[in-house]
Amino acid sequence: AGGVQHIYSTSCAFAAVKRDGSVVTWGNGDYGGDSRDVQEQLAAGVQHIYSTSYAFAAVKRDGSVVTWGYGDFGGDSRFVQEQLAGGVQHIYSTVGAFAAVKRDGSVVTWGNAHCGGDSRDVQEQFAGGVQH
Repeated sequence: AGGVQHIYSTSCAFAAVKRDGSVVTWGNGDYGGDSRDVQEQLAAGVQHIYSTSYAFAAVKRDGSVVTWGYGDFGGDSRFVQEQLAGGVQHIYSTVGAFAAVKRDGSVVTWGNAHCGGDSRDVQEQFAGGVQH
C-alpha cells in the first residue's frame, strides 16, 4: 500500500491521487466519497483534483475531466461533457460550481447556477481568451 501523492477534500469526503494516476475515495458518498460510477475513468491518468464543498472534478493527462459527487453542486457534468472531453488546463471552484479554463482560453462552467455554474450571460466576454 502507499504511493499517495495528494489528498483533496469536499466538506465530507476525501480523494487521494496515487503515483500511478489512480484515485481512491472515502467518506460520505453523496459528497464524493463514493466514486464507483466513474471508477474506470479514475483507474489511471489523473493529474489533479479540484473540489466544491460537495463534488470532485479530476483533470486527466489528456485534458479531459471526470466529475462525481453531489450532482447539483458540480458532480454532474453531463451537460458540458463534450466541452470537457479535452483541453482543460485548470479548474476553479466555488462552494457549489466549477469553472474550467481550456487551452484555447474558453471557459466551461457547471454546477449550481446560484454558485456560478451558469455562465451563459457572460460567455461572449470570454471570447478574447481567459488565462489562468
